[in-house]
Amino acid sequence: MPNIREIRERIASIQQILKITNAMYLISSSKLKKARKALDSTEPYFYKLMETIGSVLEHTPHVRQMYFDRRTGIPDDKRKKGYIIITGDKGLCGSYNHNILKFADQQLKDQNLDNCYLFVMGQVGRMYFQRRMNSGKQAYVDGEFLYTTQNPTLYRAAEIAELVIEKFKNKELDEVYLLYTDMVNSNLQEPRTVRLLPFERRHLGRAADGTVKKLPKASFVPSPEKVMDYLIPNYAKGIIYGAMVEAFCCEQQSRMTAMDAATNSAKDMIRELSLLYNRARQAAITQEITEVCGGAQSIND
Repeated sequence: MPNIREIRERIASIQQILKITNAMYLISSSKLKKARKALDSTEPYFYKLMETIGSVLEHTPHVRQMYFDRRTGIPDDKRKKGYIIITGDKGLCGSYNHNILKFADQQLKDQNLDNCYLFVMGQVGRMYFQRRMNSGKQAYVDGEFLYTTQNPTLYRAAEIAELVIEKFKNKELDEVYLLYTDMVNSNLQEPRTVRLLPFERRHLGRAADGTVKKLPKASFVPSPEKVMDYLIPNYAKGIIYGAMVEAFCCEQQSRMTAMDAATNSAKDMIRELSLLYNRARQAAITQEITEVCGGAQSIND
């Protein structure tokens, strides 16, 4: 059995860790509420933007837009694909980073890595893929989005959207996918893949029963193409921003769960060590009483 001093020092160290994990839990809870509030305040704008794009497509089904160009003439093994992967900048968040990195590896498993370009948000993911790239087992890592995941803003989302759209326009990329973690509920998080470019008309401008509405043609100034040139990049920015906030919420939720479990474990350890400390202290007191009584008996004899 360890002595009383060792047990006391261990209890003190666990109490310090308990304070840290509890503080991290509270910070993550506050960040989660703030991020959710920001997402809820911006979602109506992008939903309305989506309706507007659908309305343009309904009134002008003949419009040809480069953002819908699927480039069917290029075979699948020759297509240049870009993947925007959202991970965390820090650890101590359970299996959050592991799950999204494993999911990304599965998506890239059957791809021609020479034609794959990764746009990684999050220090954990960047370091992981750069190590894989240096060992010759991974695609090219492009873009430096430092600390973007810790402060998801529309400005950072616009930067990323403009970068991939420019590469798509210049035919440096034929497809762009967005990989992030979606919060189904507070207890369930799932990695998701969303194709960002090219857009598909079937996702926009359809009625509730899935059929395309037939409406008379409308006039757009200066032209439907110019209107779409303005709307679609903003819509892409909204998709990326929504994914960034959703991933940030998942990270904070995972960190809250991990820190709550760590706090409970620390409390259990303190409880067990306190019991052990009391036993050791009682044994020391009993031993001292025994020694005093033995000494007194020897004097009397």
